[in-house]
Amino acid sequence: MRSVLRSVVLPLIALSAALSPLPSLADPAPAASPAPAEAPARPPRLIVAISVDQFSADLFAQYREHFSHGFARLLTGAVFPSGFQSHAATETCPGHSTLLTGVHPARTGIIANNWFAPGIGRKDKQVYCAEDETNPQSTSEEPVVSSGHLKAPTLGDLMKRKNPAALNVAVSAKDRAVVMMSGHTADAAYWFKGKGFTSFADRALSPAAQAENAALADAIGQGAGALPMPDWCASLDRALPLGDFSIGTYRFPLKAGDFKGFAASPRMDAATTDMAVRLVDETGMGKDNVTDVLSVSYSATDKVGHAYGTEGVEMCIQMAQLDRTIGTLLDALDARGIDYLVVLSADHGGIDAPERLREHGVPDASRLDPALTSAALSEAVSSETGITAKSGPLLYGAGGSGDIWLADGLSGKQRRKVIAALVARLKANPQVAAVYTADELAKVRVPRGNPQDWTMIERVAASFNPAHSGQVLMMTGRAVVPGTKPVPGYTATHGSPWDYDRRVPMLFWRKGLTHEEQPQPVETVDIAPTLAAHIGLPEPVGTWDGRCLDIDGSRADTCAR
Repeated sequence: MRSVLRSVVLPLIALSAALSPLPSLADPAPAASPAPAEAPARPPRLIVAISVDQFSADLFAQYREHFSHGFARLLTGAVFPSGFQSHAATETCPGHSTLLTGVHPARTGIIANNWFAPGIGRKDKQVYCAEDETNPQSTSEEPVVSSGHLKAPTLGDLMKRKNPAALNVAVSAKDRAVVMMSGHTADAAYWFKGKGFTSFADRALSPAAQAENAALADAIGQGAGALPMPDWCASLDRALPLGDFSIGTYRFPLKAGDFKGFAASPRMDAATTDMAVRLVDETGMGKDNVTDVLSVSYSATDKVGHAYGTEGVEMCIQMAQLDRTIGTLLDALDARGIDYLVVLSADHGGIDAPERLREHGVPDASRLDPALTSAALSEAVSSETGITAKSGPLLYGAGGSGDIWLADGLSGKQRRKVIAALVARLKANPQVAAVYTADELAKVRVPRGNPQDWTMIERVAASFNPAHSGQVLMMTGRAVVPGTKPVPGYTATHGSPWDYDRRVPMLFWRKGLTHEEQPQPVETVDIAPTLAAHIGLPEPVGTWDGRCLDIDGSRADTCAR
């Protein structure tokens, strides 16, 4: 850290806003004025990289007209409404791994949130993307958090390599978002767990984190009423029955002491902003001549999407709250006189609950056929081939993730027989759109060019890594939602190779840049080279899978610095 600690007793503006009703949501504040048309000459003092978990381009388009705070500011910058997480594994960990590395999951090594290693020397054969599974204390459910699986440097890593004085700070509700955006050299890294923010096992909580956790304990201990519903959400306020429970009308009241409910609500994003601002003050980011990077991943959109789907009043409330939360972060940076460049994108998109999709004119929307789960496939393939594993199931994975791993200890002949039977069974299932083997994918070159035009096998290859990927990969059809039935807290999800999961917005803003709207397809792997060019960080050819984007709408070219 470069500076002495500043005060960490900050007004919890965002948090208090999230804990209390906001009557003014129905009466939006005026949008920010367009930035002046003179591109700044020197690099910004701070890069602010924002990820909104599960923020699809569809959600962005649906709510764009209602944004009046943080998003309104960003909409005066460079707007790329058709950014792509080009790969097929549209999950949190691989998506975050592309944002600041500039390379696809095939090169980051992060092929999914979890993968299976049947030969691993522990009972838990599942490996979490951000864990050190060699640590005896680590499990996939309670991981010892580590960046060891990330095989590419992040922008923060490269900035610190050039100048160790550069600060690399990250905060989120999710540990994997923090790890994948900050990489291997985070000066401060915080995520929410249990009853407050925490960090790597070998790091003590800083005064900023201690102060934030104390404030959270006090606020959550008191509870709060329901969040306000903006007028423009009214048409979405209706119940959708899902067996013995329903979604579509929830307004996020907070019971006193309910930390779990807090973490799954829009209030979590507000707390993430509070923590980010505290860290800016504690570390002195943006206050000298060395550019720093602050990564902020907002997780509530993903939590709300999974629990309530994307087309109910819950998501509408979340979008309104998120707009204000981002505005609070940007206003706090303005108040500190920091010259910053902000980029906002997402790790993946998402799809609504199939029951509501069918009401909205998608008759083929469905949940996963139980025959496509690992247990069902293991039983069927074992019965057909006569092959069983020495211990445990024959197959791991399957379901909605796509990857399927074979049990350890099979002979080469047995593996070939199992794979042939498995591939034939998958191809015969009407919910399966494509099936590939690891041998097929290893021969595919990940393309460059418009990601919306990539073939299915090219999309899958972009997230295939032989060190972790399965021996067989299946891609379910459009509007087939992973999960065989809805349960409270999990009614909709993502993870498909279709554009509702791949396509995300990409927004850039800095004071002085001229507004532009560029609707042609771009990729999230373009973000890192774009930021690197803007701050004068040259890297060798081959560092990035993406390309630099000119983010100034005038004749100035931000890629030619």
